[in-house]
Amino acid sequence: MDLPVTPPVRPMLAKAYPELPTGDLVFEPKWDGFRCIVFRDGDEVILGSRNERPLTRYFPEIIDPLKASLPGRAVLDGELVVSKSDRLAFDALQQRIHPADSRVQKLAAETPCEFVAFDVLAVGDRDLRAEPFAQRRSILEDFADVFVAPVHLTPVTRDRHRAMQWFRDFEGAGLDGLIAKPAEGLYVENKRTQFKLKHVRSADAVVAGFRIHKDGEGVGSLLLGLYDDDGVLHHVGVATSFTKVRRQELLGELATYRLDDISTHPWAGWLEAEAHESGRMPGAPHRWSKAAGKDHRWIPIRPDLVCEVKYESMLNGRFRATTRWLRWRLDRDPASCGYDQIETPAEFAFSDVLASSADE
Repeated sequence: MDLPVTPPVRPMLAKAYPELPTGDLVFEPKWDGFRCIVFRDGDEVILGSRNERPLTRYFPEIIDPLKASLPGRAVLDGELVVSKSDRLAFDALQQRIHPADSRVQKLAAETPCEFVAFDVLAVGDRDLRAEPFAQRRSILEDFADVFVAPVHLTPVTRDRHRAMQWFRDFEGAGLDGLIAKPAEGLYVENKRTQFKLKHVRSADAVVAGFRIHKDGEGVGSLLLGLYDDDGVLHHVGVATSFTKVRRQELLGELATYRLDDISTHPWAGWLEAEAHESGRMPGAPHRWSKAAGKDHRWIPIRPDLVCEVKYESMLNGRFRATTRWLRWRLDRDPASCGYDQIETPAEFAFSDVLASSADE
């Protein structure tokens, strides 16, 4: 490709803040999708991922809309998303990463992606990475007038009150927070020079199993469950990020809960390989993590322990990402740990997020 910025590019990142930071900032929604750097040079379009894995073959349906929307030679930073019923559907987006071309083509028709642009790295022969963000945004807006759906421009605002209103409302459309960008900030690859504010909550969950850490020493993660109204314990995610010392401590704390008779465990059937065909069970690997050779075997324990965990959101009955262990809740009855404690945001339309104008 004959561009001033060529692949691979590792996108600029954001550092988590517990509250909205101050300063000369531009705020925009935090999209829940796949980060994507788009390289367009005439008829050639390459979709690069955050981890430098190529995305182009998985999203063929977005190539022509990008050609119709972008300048002849340009590099944009943005997010690939999938929406269902006017709400972001990250689970449907994950299914788009499939090794079989026939499946890729089928899903491209059934759950087509959209691209939301929020930065520009180059146009024509001009490398814009050394320009301040406010200038890059102005350039992006200049040619975004001709964007053709499903290619979109993310809304922005400098008004803190309006940004916090977005933070509260847009979660109902499947978004997961705010990004705050210094107006004078340059585009620095793979550096956390921006800020992000995400929804953080806590819940009490049953600990029903664990995995050994990848180094073979101590507990790497705890498998978490919540009960539904029928008394069925559902796997809802994992708690991770323990120190080396804490991993060893946990191994000792869980030792007396390990099961001799696995058949009595509510997830006993999930130890069988065929149980993982749906990709929903505790031992089921993600396609990319499986390719990376990660070990997903787990050790069942009696579901008698409860812990409090910090989480961001839920998606289809499971924690959206890994949670952080906070403390044991020895005073809590495991049977009382249900979905009723999970906060559900008010519904908001994805299309209304895209239609939001800045600083009204």
